[in-house]
Amino acid sequence: MADNRRWWALVVIALAQLMVVLDMTIVNIALPSAQADLNMSDGNRQWVITAYTLAFGGLLLLGGRIADLAGRKTTFMIGLVGFAAASALGGAATGQGMLFGARALQGVFAALLAPAALSLLATTFTDPKDRAKAFGVFGAIVGAGAAIGLLAGGLLTEYLDWRWCLYVNVPIALVAFAGAWVILAPGGRHPDAHLDVPGALLGSGGMLSLVYGFSEAASRGWDDGLVVTMLVAGVVLLAAFAVWQTRARVPLLPMSVVKDRQRVGAFLTVLFVTVGMFGVFLFLTYYLQGVLGWSPLKTGLAYLPMTAAMIVGSTQIAARLLSKVPPRTLIVPGLLVAAGGLAIIAQVGVEPAYTSHVLPGMLMLGLGMSTAMMTSISLATGSVAPRDSGAASATFNTAQQVGGSIGTALLNTIAASATATYLSAHAGPGVDKRLLQAEATVHGFNVATWWAFGALLLAALIAGVVVNAERAPTPQGAGERAPEPVDTLG
Repeated sequence: MADNRRWWALVVIALAQLMVVLDMTIVNIALPSAQADLNMSDGNRQWVITAYTLAFGGLLLLGGRIADLAGRKTTFMIGLVGFAAASALGGAATGQGMLFGARALQGVFAALLAPAALSLLATTFTDPKDRAKAFGVFGAIVGAGAAIGLLAGGLLTEYLDWRWCLYVNVPIALVAFAGAWVILAPGGRHPDAHLDVPGALLGSGGMLSLVYGFSEAASRGWDDGLVVTMLVAGVVLLAAFAVWQTRARVPLLPMSVVKDRQRVGAFLTVLFVTVGMFGVFLFLTYYLQGVLGWSPLKTGLAYLPMTAAMIVGSTQIAARLLSKVPPRTLIVPGLLVAAGGLAIIAQVGVEPAYTSHVLPGMLMLGLGMSTAMMTSISLATGSVAPRDSGAASATFNTAQQVGGSIGTALLNTIAASATATYLSAHAGPGVDKRLLQAEATVHGFNVATWWAFGALLLAALIAGVVVNAERAPTPQGAGERAPEPVDTLG
């Protein structure tokens, strides 16, 4: 692909990835308005979020293999059209069931789109220098997408309507589709790629069970029968999936993808980073709106400095150093800086503390996390055979999605337990109940944020021990003449 076309391809791929990532958070700020409009109960409202993450996290491995089987460009374009249609359906929802179904459909098509986008990026940029720049931009999108979603959700909800948090995906997807049609090279089907049906059922079933179990744990509790059953079933199904993958003729997840030490380190690092990241975003949103009384728009604007820090970390630090230094010298310091940011945030009180605690903590979190994430993305997709790039990309996205689901459920449960304990210990006659509730809520957030701090330290330890490459790897076949692709557009 000509040089200019490659960089325009990056724009198309990054636009699609931004849409997928920000859709995890854009509806968070709009949720209270949607709940009132569609008469959702407090127990059911979580399904606006869970329906999306459940389908997305559970079907990623299958989506990655479909990209290898049908062709990355074709899968990418189908994902864009389907995501746009599901978004329009959700925006037009007349009841909660219709909205939940549309969000689940978004997750299904996101599971096609996300691994296809990452594998397209990995196979388009093979020159180490250009690859570092491209992954710098992509890493900034992955890291900043959640914060951009919160800002966009605040703007759209405050000035238009909650439905536009879904409608906005339609023009984005159509622009990306037109760009993909014109710019992206036809993605070749691999003649030896086959769909591993038993592996698809076991892997997707296991992921769906795990994600559903962790999602329900926040509201039901960890000792609930359904939660325990789903978590145990998820572990059993994934164990059976692992055994089957060693025997399948063409496995859904080739063992070469998970046997590579650098990729395993990247997958585990991303898993624990997102365990901490997603929960903290949620707590900060509740702190700014619920405790400090900020509007949705003001809350979204509060995340802008972190977004800027993420862009700097990805494009100016990681991208410039990736080809010059060992990856762990970027990942480990980045995660330690991000953990330091969480340590500052974990000390907020009921009084306004944005300038003194939240802002410096956000800047450190954004700078450190984006440096580590961008490097991890390059490790996860480097030195993998082109026919397996979809599976490797899907595994990375799965680690990110499962980490987010686990983090949200685990940290929410920890926060709720700490809040209840604080209320019980400090309640009494003459106590201001409103102030006590605010103090207990902030105490719960702080305790959970310290747990997120621990998750980032664990990620740094794993990266320091497991990742030992001298340089970030480049895709197999870099610099060699690529095989002639098979036309997948019919």
